[in-house]
Amino acid sequence: MHKPRLQLQASFDIAWLQYLDKQGSATQSLPEFASPDWLTHSFRQMQLARLVDDRAVKLQRTGRLGTYPSTLGQEAIGVATGNALMAEDVYCPYYRETGALLERGVSIEEILANWGGDERGQNYRHAPQDLPICIPIATQMLHAAGVAFALKYRHQQHGTPLQVAVASSGEGATSKGDFYEAMNLAGVWKLPVVFVVNNNQWAISVPRSAQTSTHTIAQKAIAAGIPALQVDGNDVVAVAWAVRDALRRARSDEGPALIEAISYRLCDHTTADDASRYRSGEELQQAWQWEPVARLETYLRGEGLWSDAKQQDLARELAQTMEAALNSWESRAPEPATAIFDHLYAQLPEGLYEQYDQLREELQGARE
Repeated sequence: MHKPRLQLQASFDIAWLQYLDKQGSATQSLPEFASPDWLTHSFRQMQLARLVDDRAVKLQRTGRLGTYPSTLGQEAIGVATGNALMAEDVYCPYYRETGALLERGVSIEEILANWGGDERGQNYRHAPQDLPICIPIATQMLHAAGVAFALKYRHQQHGTPLQVAVASSGEGATSKGDFYEAMNLAGVWKLPVVFVVNNNQWAISVPRSAQTSTHTIAQKAIAAGIPALQVDGNDVVAVAWAVRDALRRARSDEGPALIEAISYRLCDHTTADDASRYRSGEELQQAWQWEPVARLETYLRGEGLWSDAKQQDLARELAQTMEAALNSWESRAPEPATAIFDHLYAQLPEGLYEQYDQLREELQGARE
């Protein structure tokens, strides 16, 4: 059989970044931003995100909250991403982002209100330019590309500082057409956008191995001409460095980037799921050995930055913070039924005027 002579036209490598290994030991010198204050702040925020998740799941189980997606075991990704963003950037999150929202200044009360069905939804007081949490899979990637196009256009037309759009997703989203379209646009137009993919090994009940045959998720960016990096997603320092570096390059008009953060979903997909039906207990137990909160605590204790007394003080502080947030959320005055219109459109379409007036009249009649 004839074998033609072939010439190599392109090749690529995917780099891996880690600062803190599974045992909580430093694998290399930490970057300058990872000061003791930054490390202890990140540790606090990761524990707060875990506490919010724990309470939210319990609230859902008792019928006081709607379906909720926990971030258990993935706190480092959200906290590091949210911390790296500047106030003027635009965050385009998917639904598993409690840690990032807290870092963006969103209150616990607002998070609970959103998942509790409050029609005011994500009308957050902080970072109002951020997009709402995206429930459909991968559509937020296209939203981020569109936002990034607008940011770059404004920069070119008016000379304003270049802002960056950041989109988050799970690895399952990278199997959707929306992801590939967003990557293609971002690469062709060199948009200031960063894609942070939480590779937590599961897309609901579908394991990573059944989703794609690529060796890494990161390499999917290569076809779009976008730089890619794989990081240890349970290492908050590594995720923070990767996002900060990608943001720095995007602000310098060097184009987009994709970051694949390797983690593991220690929880059910959402409170509507039962992961024990498709995932072995042995696999879950093994994953608990390298979760991010314990890893960072081990490092902090080794550096003399943490102690039992500090942990007890933090636990009391976070418990008080959580209790105050719960009280604030539960004391919120309920919105009238017309709120389903009020918070859906900036300008109510004419076709809905009749429905709105009818609902308002029914509410007035019920009160009388």
